[in-house]
Amino acid sequence: MPIRLYRRETCSLCAIADALLCEAGVHAETLYLEDDAEWEHRYGWRIPVLQRTDTGAELDWPFDAVKLGRFLAG
Repeated sequence: MPIRLYRRETCSLCAIADALLCEAGVHAETLYLEDDAEWEHRYGWRIPVLQRTDTGAELDWPFDAVKLGRFLAG
């Protein structure tokens, strides 16, 4: 299932979220808020945010491996 990770380039929480995805074996399309004003407006205070592209469901920080697993199971 396609997953997007909305994040900032220099965000320590975003780096943790990315590491959780890697540990779970999940490849996510990474989108940086610095690249798009609309993403900045929508996700600026919520990052990191995961989004399932199949359902549009979103998971805001904070999340851990358990919450990530539930989110992916859908």
